[in-house]
Amino acid sequence: MNSSKTVGLADVAREAGVSLATASRALNSAYGVAAATRERVAEVARRLEYVASPEASRLATGATRSVALVVPHLDRWYFGEMVGGLEEVLREAGHDVLLYHVGDPEGRHAFFEHLPARRKVDAVVVVAVPVTDHERRRLELMGVTIVAAGGQDATYPYVSIDDAAAVRQATEHLLRLGHRRIAMITAVDPDRADQPVHRGRTRGFYEAMVRADVPVDEELVVATTWGGVQAAEAMENLLSVRELPTAVLAHSDEMALGAMRTIRRAGLRVPEDISVIGIDDHPLAELVDLTTVRQPVRDQGLQAAHLLLALLRGERPNLAQKLPTRVVVRSTTATAREKQPSPAHPAPDATSH
Repeated sequence: MNSSKTVGLADVAREAGVSLATASRALNSAYGVAAATRERVAEVARRLEYVASPEASRLATGATRSVALVVPHLDRWYFGEMVGGLEEVLREAGHDVLLYHVGDPEGRHAFFEHLPARRKVDAVVVVAVPVTDHERRRLELMGVTIVAAGGQDATYPYVSIDDAAAVRQATEHLLRLGHRRIAMITAVDPDRADQPVHRGRTRGFYEAMVRADVPVDEELVVATTWGGVQAAEAMENLLSVRELPTAVLAHSDEMALGAMRTIRRAGLRVPEDISVIGIDDHPLAELVDLTTVRQPVRDQGLQAAHLLLALLRGERPNLAQKLPTRVVVRSTTATAREKQPSPAHPAPDATSH
């Protein structure tokens, strides 16, 4: 092994032929990894001399040369892209990355209660995790540098997009096409009931509609948790209103895909009967020709890592960095119809399958 090259988790994942998330779960003996896969990843890690914890080689200054990434999901495209960008820059700078999965309330509580006492890292990157005041105080007890990557509402130095601006762009695209009965499927975090209703992406929709002097029909705004299946069920509610929407804006591309499935199963066409637009530019968006608002996910991870490294070096970089988004027009949006058709048949109940 060439000792001049620092081996990162991405190297192990690539050599073992698995995703970054799977490699992490395998090396941490987490659930959901087949025994054969776990053994293969472990063998590759040994062969590449990958060391997950840098404690044995602490510098004389006391620095661990390690960074904790706090991630709510390891198996979703957005978080994989973000972590990939972070890990690439940090690894090249000689830092090891420790992944902390806080995807459920129990794991989240355990992390924020116990990590401050460990003090095993030089810095923490919160990856698209809106933290509570209590969680913020727990992190700050560590006395280390904290940076946020992706959507969040903390007061840390951060790199993200402007979520409200992204949805304004999507809404304005639909308005330019003549749509006035615009529905929105909003995404909410079930573990954060305390969050304001009109925040981030939801706020952007209302702002765009007010600017265009178009009233919002609250019957056309439905909330659900993140996910395509959940959005498909939410779309069923939108097809049961007195007057159908001419367009639907979903808070993510996966949610937009779920909405499209329900629309088509109801005998309606996209975009001839109902236009659909998402947010993110997920890889599947291009495959299904979905109109969306593109956000540079991996670039946010790269920039957040550079921001963190600059802070660790004692520099004074821009502490609030927002990367641009733009509408990518494909085939799921079109000029609004003058008269909306009725569904050919009721949308199927997703829970009955």
